[in-house]
Amino acid sequence: MTEKTFVAVAKLDDVPAGTKKVVEAGGNQILLCNTADRMFAVRNLCSHAYEALDCGRMRNGWISCPVHGARFDLETGMPMNPPASMPIDTFEVRVVGDTIEVAV
Repeated sequence: MTEKTFVAVAKLDDVPAGTKKVVEAGGNQILLCNTADRMFAVRNLCSHAYEALDCGRMRNGWISCPVHGARFDLETGMPMNPPASMPIDTFEVRVVGDTIEVAV
């Protein structure tokens, strides 16, 4: 098993509660989401319409695609309603001091 590499992508102050921020790490466009008292990291791409998710609504641990309204669980990446049927990619995230790090 290979060791995960965590990359610093933002400061805690960059993503206040209830907000999201697009960052780059390991060649991926990653969306940091601060919701439900947690920090989540997902690929900034809907699995159904291949649209960016950063303009979608975010509530209580889920984010919706701004195009067709498909919602995804931010922890598991699983779709919560049609038209999406495939999960979105999630990334392990941790906070070290005031720095947000994502596993790539």
